[in-house]
Amino acid sequence: MSLPRRQDPRFIARSATMRALEAEADHAARSDAKVLITGETGTGKEVVARLIHQRSPRASSNMVTLNCAGLPDSLLESELFGHVKGSFTGAYRDKPGLLETAPNGTVFLDEVGEMTPRMQVVLLRFLETGEIQRIGAERSHTRVNVRLITATNRNLEAEVLAGAFREDLFFRLNVVRLHIPPLRDRIDDIVPLVDYYLHWYGQAHRTSPPAISPEAQELLRTYRWPGNVRELRNVVERIVLKTDGAVLRPADLPIEITRSIERREPADVRGRDDAAQASRADELAAMMLKHGQSFWSAVYPVFMSRDITRADLRRIIQLGLEETRGNYRVLVESFNMPAGDYKRFLSFLRKHDCHLPFQQFRAAGHTDERPALRAVAGGKP
Repeated sequence: MSLPRRQDPRFIARSATMRALEAEADHAARSDAKVLITGETGTGKEVVARLIHQRSPRASSNMVTLNCAGLPDSLLESELFGHVKGSFTGAYRDKPGLLETAPNGTVFLDEVGEMTPRMQVVLLRFLETGEIQRIGAERSHTRVNVRLITATNRNLEAEVLAGAFREDLFFRLNVVRLHIPPLRDRIDDIVPLVDYYLHWYGQAHRTSPPAISPEAQELLRTYRWPGNVRELRNVVERIVLKTDGAVLRPADLPIEITRSIERREPADVRGRDDAAQASRADELAAMMLKHGQSFWSAVYPVFMSRDITRADLRRIIQLGLEETRGNYRVLVESFNMPAGDYKRFLSFLRKHDCHLPFQQFRAAGHTDERPALRAVAGGKP
């Protein structure tokens, strides 16, 4: 069954932060300036990009999107610029790239921070000339007039300092900067979003959406939502599919939400602060070990911006090593980094005095009693 069609992406928001962000998006829509949208995974970066396109003079033309994560260079370059017949195995005909399919429109590149250094050079060359050279062609094929919007969950300034992202490309992309805060930092938006998606999925699955009880509202507002709006949507769809009553009560919420709240209840003010820090480290570890986020996108930016301490980082590494029995190479894989990042990862840990001796995690019986991750969000249904 297909979901009902959304005609116009919009913010479902009550917080002043998001209302201000929508105003900034409106200003960005009036020009052709490049836009860089930042924020954690699942915060709605593509929704913001579509909002800018549909409120811009280019709205009558196409908007095409491409997620740069996980694509090898050859495929990513072919998707963007196209290829000519016979340029590689399987190239049975000329194929235009996405940049050619959106004349006078908008191209949205998601996860641009995942591009390899080679593809960064290719994109930079296009930004400087506007020319399209298909793979296998001897010369430029055409010039295109498109508006470029990019997005990333990485801290590109930190990536530039680490030598992982080109500074000249960063300056090209970072003309208009829009940052979407995580859902936990705009709790006034949680209940309106839940209510919106209750009706959305109620229509999709042909059920009557329940009202939200005050007790359930409080639990939803208190939960940290590590997966942000994407996680919220998944939770709401599960609720719609299993809730029979006319009112959504705490018992109808997924167990990971109620358990997370119980674990975070404080005994006193000092205990509350300590528990919050421990919960944050465990939550970040869960984002990697349970939900597939990379160390470079989930932990590295918040550590470099000093939102977590060295003690938090050591706790994260400890949890990972307990899972991998002290094997750092397996830890690189468990934290969703390429195998080639092994030396870079260890160098980073040693530089910040967070490299833990592996021997203690291989001791007999040590891994039999692993502390549970405290803030594990529900996965996709």
